[in-house]
Amino acid sequence: MKNTYEYFYSLDFSKLTDYKEIHSIIQKSLDFPDYYGKNWDAFWDCITDMITDTVHIEIRGIEQLKKIDEKSEKMLMECLKEFKHVYNDRYSERIKIEIIIGNARYEIH
Repeated sequence: MKNTYEYFYSLDFSKLTDYKEIHSIIQKSLDFPDYYGKNWDAFWDCITDMITDTVHIEIRGIEQLKKIDEKSEKMLMECLKEFKHVYNDRYSERIKIEIIIGNARYEIH
């Protein structure tokens, strides 16, 4: 199958050591603007700016994120699930979000 996603992003939390790094990794990995507020409201604002693009996001190191800050891991997953289904699934076919654990890939639906 041909990759039909215009933009590919990889979030990698595998080397995360501190809560303070979480939003810096997100900002850099998702190419969020300099004014990104480094909180979950700002994350939502920036991620939904991508809604009309065809986007593929891979997430690695989710276990490390959960270990460092379980609340942030839950918030990230909730936001990405909602992003996938925003506007009554109007853009859901244009968004692919995968969690990579070892050799396994789990797509968020």
